[in-house]
This record gives sequence, structure tokens and C-alpha cells, in this order.
Amino acid sequence: MPSRATVLIHGRSFPGPPVFDLRHRAPGGGTLSTQRVLARAGIDTFAPSLLGFGRSTRFNTGLDDPGNASLRPFLPDGSCAHPEGCDRSHIPIFPLDQQGTLLLNNPLDGQRRAHSSNHRFGRTDLWVRDIRQVIDDAIARAKPSDGKVTLVGWSFGGQLVARTLYAANPVLPDSAAVIAKVDRAVFLDSFFGTPTEEVMPPGGFTSFPVALNPLAQIGGAWVMPPGRDAACTGHIVPDSPEQFRAQNVEEDRLGSTWGGDDPDHPTGFVRSPTFSSYGWNTTVAQQLTTPALVIHGLDDTLAPPSNSTAIYSNLPVANKVLVQVQCASHALHLEGCSGPRCTPEAGTPYGGRPGHPWFGPHATFQAATVEWIKNGTFDGAARGHFIVNESGVAHPAGTTSGPTR
Repeated sequence: MPSRATVLIHGRSFPGPPVFDLRHRAPGGGTLSTQRVLARAGIDTFAPSLLGFGRSTRFNTGLDDPGNASLRPFLPDGSCAHPEGCDRSHIPIFPLDQQGTLLLNNPLDGQRRAHSSNHRFGRTDLWVRDIRQVIDDAIARAKPSDGKVTLVGWSFGGQLVARTLYAANPVLPDSAAVIAKVDRAVFLDSFFGTPTEEVMPPGGFTSFPVALNPLAQIGGAWVMPPGRDAACTGHIVPDSPEQFRAQNVEEDRLGSTWGGDDPDHPTGFVRSPTFSSYGWNTTVAQQLTTPALVIHGLDDTLAPPSNSTAIYSNLPVANKVLVQVQCASHALHLEGCSGPRCTPEAGTPYGGRPGHPWFGPHATFQAATVEWIKNGTFDGAARGHFIVNESGVAHPAGTTSGPTR
């Protein structure tokens, strides 16, 4: 049997281990850990926390300083009315005045602080450099039979994977040599539509290095459109957001001590670095040469499902598959299923057994990723657009898989 290796790239807010190795049981007795499932299939996995995330270096004067969270905005005329300074944010995902709204009592003791760094933490190619290093390390350690790895990117990680595979990257040399080390790619709930290269915004880049994600709101990745929670029974596996929260605390002990009025009972945060975002759009997609599996939840409210259609339609490679999953949100790879809808009246859940229920989107993602890494196919097909219905049955888009409950 040939040996395989894969590198899994996390998104903008959470580090690699909680995203891809969630230590939680899944419906049917399985696991929500992507890494465990791939390992059982004989695939070596590497899920790094990129620079500035998780247990990587945070820099004592950078992300470890609560005074480097955002301050109040500049006035419309560009002036600042506050002695500690003001901030700008060129990306809405990095909100302003997190010092005043989240940290003022703990740990700032009632007073906003001037920054020790007045710059965004990084940019896309900073983490592309990280990914290149991990690719080489994975090949050296796992010794895959073909000398290559499969790249898997979730959310913002999809953008980073795409930039890694972009031969025309003018920032980092030797892109062709890196691309030759990657046999296939997986884009999971990927962001899409950024500029090809870094462009200075009219007001300038984000002027602070650290963004805060409240632990109390960590379930946002599971959010679905109104009414869909009731239809998509069991999509949140009981206690899985709590386990996700606990593992993020393990990865960011300092951030978990911030917030609230009482330092002995903090509300806690996951800290993540700010950045400039670019490198994943139609232009880039049309130049990718790596076979790609694009998989997306049709109930994703954070990255629109139309992203997946745009990515797939613009990829020029012959070996490409699009899988869109009903009753799946942005946390597709961590979601389950319960109740009558999980047992199809016709057909067999993809990756499952006849007569047995669908265990949820996580099971579809796990089975699809294993098949793609090993064979470059989904349900035996090397090309095509598939829909996985609310009972887990896969069928080509535009056809029907039969009635479900």
C-alpha cells in the first residue's frame, strides 16, 4: 500500500489542533477528529498552528500585550481625540475598540493603553512561507510514496492553500518547486474573492496586531440561517462546541485569563493575528494546476456557498470535484445528524453502509477526504458536481437521489 501524507491548514481565528483534532465522540461512535480518521486510513497528518496562532510564538511585545488590541477609531477628518491613540481597520473582521469593550476591566485596569506595535501582524505570504516549511517537514517525516503531500485548507486556510499553489506568486520565489510537492488539494468552506496581490487600502492597513475572539461566542462557526437549526436536527453534536472551547483554552492560556470584571473569573478569548488579505480569486483559480476537491456547507453563513461554485467553475484542471452538503454550516467537518432525517428512504449515505443512518457532515468530509487523498476521486468520480442531501446521500447536481424523510 502506498503511504500518504497531508497538511491541514486552519482558518483565521483558531489554531490547528482544535480544528482538525477535536477530541470528541461523533454520532455512531466515531470521532470528530479529522486527524484520527485519516491516521486510521494510513495517512500521516500534520496540522500546524501558523505563526501567531495557538502555541506558536506570540512575541512578548506583540500578541501577548493586551495594549495591542484595537483602540477607538480616528475621527472622520483623520485626527485622534484620545491620548492613548486611535486605530483603523481595513477588514471588518478586525473590530475597533476591543480594548474598551472587552479588556477595559481585565487586564487593563480601567484604562486603555497605547500600542507597543502600530502595525498589522502579517500578510498572506507570511503564512504561505510557514506552509512551505511544513510541506518539507511532512515529506521528510512521513516519506510518502510519491514524495508529495495533499493540502487541506479550511475557511481562511483555503485562501492560504490557494496562494501556496499559485505559480505566479511574485513575493516568494520557487513556487513551481513547491507546487511539485503537492499532489492534490482540498478546499473546505473556503473564503474567496480577495485581490490577487496585496493592495494598500485607501485609509491604510489595520493599525494594530491582535484580534480577540470571545470564548463565549466560539459556537459562531456552527450558526445556520434562520429556521435551519430546526430542520437540520443534530447538526451540533452535543457538547462539541464546549470541547472546541476547552481545546482552544489549552492552546491560548494567556488569552483565556483576559476579559470580564473579575480576573479570578475571566470570560476569556482566543487571540489571533491581524493581517492583510489577498491571493484567492478567479484570476488565481484559473492558474491552479493541482487537482482539487471543493467541499462546502450549503448552510454556511460565514463563507457563502457560492464561493465553492466559483472556485470549481474557474479551476482549469480536469481532475476536480465540487461537493455541496445540505444541513452543513461553516463547521461542516465537526457536525452531526440526529433523528429521522438521518436515515434515507432511498440510497445509502456517502461513505456509510446500506440501511444505516448518516452520521452527519463530518462523516461525509472524512470519507471524501480519505478517498480524495488516496484516489483523487469522490464516490468514484474524478470530476463533477455533487450534492449531499440532508440524509447524507450523494448525487450529481441537477439530479435527485430519491425521497428522504
